[in-house]
Amino acid sequence: MEEQKRTNVNEYGEFGLIEHLTKSFENHQESTIKGVGDDAAVIAGDGDWLTVVSTDMLMEGIHFDLMYTPLKHLGHKAISVNVSDIYAMNGVPEQVTVSIAISNRFSVEALEELYEGIKVACKEYGVDLVGGDTTSSMKGLAISVTAIGKAHKQKITYRNTAKVGDIICITGNVGAAYLGLQLLEREKQIFLENPDVKPNLDDQDFLVGRQLKPRARKDMIALFEQNGVVPTSMIDISDGVASEVFHICKQSNVGAILEESGIPLHPKTEEMAFNFKMDPATVALSGGEDYELLFTIKEEDLEKVKYMPDIYIAGEIVEKEEGINLHTKGGNIHALKAQGWKHF
Repeated sequence: MEEQKRTNVNEYGEFGLIEHLTKSFENHQESTIKGVGDDAAVIAGDGDWLTVVSTDMLMEGIHFDLMYTPLKHLGHKAISVNVSDIYAMNGVPEQVTVSIAISNRFSVEALEELYEGIKVACKEYGVDLVGGDTTSSMKGLAISVTAIGKAHKQKITYRNTAKVGDIICITGNVGAAYLGLQLLEREKQIFLENPDVKPNLDDQDFLVGRQLKPRARKDMIALFEQNGVVPTSMIDISDGVASEVFHICKQSNVGAILEESGIPLHPKTEEMAFNFKMDPATVALSGGEDYELLFTIKEEDLEKVKYMPDIYIAGEIVEKEEGINLHTKGGNIHALKAQGWKHF
């Protein structure tokens, strides 16, 4: 009997696996405008508005560690990471559903803490909790959130629409969430070796907060509207700046030159990177979980964006043949490497 082929999912990675599993699927509904392959799916809506839908799952032991993640923070983060995908489409989230799988080690009081964080986030982003499911788990906690929103037909933004000559921009700052995770993991290991030692996280509220309670950039979508800016492409930074640049370039069939000097780093991020003997630029490029927005604009919109707060000019879209490169502060040009979060 011929042995059945067995391929490890690691060979594909998250996005490669999704592409492999769904490549033979056809859309049967005219209302499906954008299916698999972007931050969110796009469905025909009413008039000039489109419905935007995204879903994400958080697994205990993979995406979060309850040894240092308060359940209230986890609830807030579960909503934030999902509505971030709607903002990445230049849309506005309106509803969420939350499904959880729980083992018998979770009490009602523990779940109340989780849902208190969900409630705070729903209020912050102006979304309604409209449903979900609850089931049992043999081990640990799993949370699945679906976010539903809307985007205007003329303003919705995809990953595959960047053009040569477009300017690459990044909101806020990057790399902090990754270093917050390193701090928490360090303190966890110290505690496991000696439970009598108290955590040493003094003055680290910023970095730890960026990991435990990230905030989706709702404010940026409002700023785009106020300033008459429609990004030519956009993605949220969940897997690291470099990885997101690769996604946009691959789907838009273009290249990019990223300026190291244009990648926004918070002073505390730089300081902690040096403390961990890490290169701050590498942390910023490969860290992930910042949930900032990486987007491109037409060159003629540069003057508008220059005066918008908390947006940094980080590079330019070039011809595909020029590759995807990093221009270092030292004046060298290297091929950009995506070393961000790997789901498998």
